[in-house]
Amino acid sequence: MRPGLSSQAVLILCLATAAVAGFEDPAPPQVNELAPITAAEAQPNSATRFHGKPKPLPADAVTSDWPWFLGPTHNAVSPETRLLKQWPQGGPKLVWEMKRGAGYASPSVQGDYLVYFHRLEDEKVVICLQATTGMKYWELRYPTQYRDDFGYSGGPRASPLIDRNRVYTMGVEGKLHCLELSTGRVIWQRNLMAEFNLKKAFFGVVSTPLLDGDFLIINVGAPGGPCVVAFNKTNGRVVWGAGDQWGAAYASPVVANVHGRRRLFVFAGGKSQPPVGGLISIDPVDGAIGFRVPWRSKKRESANAANPVIVGNRVLITASYQTGSALIEVKPDLTHELVWKTDKWGSHWNTPIYREGHYYVAEGRNMPDAALICVNAQTGNVVWRDDHVWDARVVRRDGSSQKVKTGLLRASLLWADGHFLCVGEAGHLLWLDLTPSGYKELSRTWLFAAPETWNVPVVSRGLLYVCQNQPDRYRGIPPRLLCYDLRAGE
Repeated sequence: MRPGLSSQAVLILCLATAAVAGFEDPAPPQVNELAPITAAEAQPNSATRFHGKPKPLPADAVTSDWPWFLGPTHNAVSPETRLLKQWPQGGPKLVWEMKRGAGYASPSVQGDYLVYFHRLEDEKVVICLQATTGMKYWELRYPTQYRDDFGYSGGPRASPLIDRNRVYTMGVEGKLHCLELSTGRVIWQRNLMAEFNLKKAFFGVVSTPLLDGDFLIINVGAPGGPCVVAFNKTNGRVVWGAGDQWGAAYASPVVANVHGRRRLFVFAGGKSQPPVGGLISIDPVDGAIGFRVPWRSKKRESANAANPVIVGNRVLITASYQTGSALIEVKPDLTHELVWKTDKWGSHWNTPIYREGHYYVAEGRNMPDAALICVNAQTGNVVWRDDHVWDARVVRRDGSSQKVKTGLLRASLLWADGHFLCVGEAGHLLWLDLTPSGYKELSRTWLFAAPETWNVPVVSRGLLYVCQNQPDRYRGIPPRLLCYDLRAGE
């Protein structure tokens, strides 16, 4: 419940704001009244191979859940400490691994529950695992017919979202589920693609929902509006709808306190003709739009995919396909002005990380032009760029070896325990010391030689979760969800 509002007041607000915004709920869902039952117990999982227990957590370690996309603060910054920085030969210890299907969703973790969303043949599968063992609590399956027009994975893109004893999942075909975390039972569900007349777009429904108070906020991108919808997290009904100009992007909504007031920032704009989109500032209570900043590639075959980065009263937006980046300042009256813009760099989908006056960005549209860059936050100028390639030796499944040239490519960054944890596009894992002075490796290992390693690493309670999205090119190992021990030990 939102602070200061009773349940009745919230209901009145829900009905009133939906009507004021002009967007009626096309199909209010039925809520299943679930009788209390015992939580599911962890059972052996035939898809999981357990390798060994992790070390005990250090007594002074700071730990956290990872309940949704990009972690507890929505910005790939983790509060975890006492993480292992120097690895033995072969990298950190593998705790467990699970054979998995298609998709680009990341796992979400709350306590001992890990929820993962993927596709097995023609079924979407939401599976809840014991975070430390990979044993299975429950799973939910439902059919899918999605086929990717560009030949990429046919699985889900949006990560699960955990809120106490509820978990929310969004499928690539717009199937939105609210499930009971302890049992996997369906509380309510919606088919957003059918209800809001959504189009398939380039890669289906991608944007991970955002939870803010009692509201589940989604960049729906319905033709003619609403662009953004807030649903009541308890019953799934529309609270408000906002915007009628731009479609759904692949970035996820972000909320922040700006000048002491709560604001929602949505980087909208996907498949459209003519191509349109940009940043929208919204009041998350009633859906009132404060301002719009048009910002999208002129190429139709593109989309805004990196989340906005809010630092203080400034918002960074960045996109690829000859678009570039811009820094927007929100004024005390909640209007805005442009601080700077540049076409010298842009992130394809990875969200930049801000540290001490600089942004650190996995920049580039394609693998050949990918690099890590450091950007001065005041000016937008690139301080340094490093494409970082090296020679490595790989071992094939027949035992033969081969020398190859490899590198980070379009890497993913996470800030944790005073340094950057990095997963490269080809399956490398690194600890990096990135400063305005340059790039420095602290440790590096090659977990697997698989393309499309596009997920930000997930860290919770000293354990690292990595998604291998494609088969290993040299050893033929199929896609897996992997759990590593990153605890420094006593």
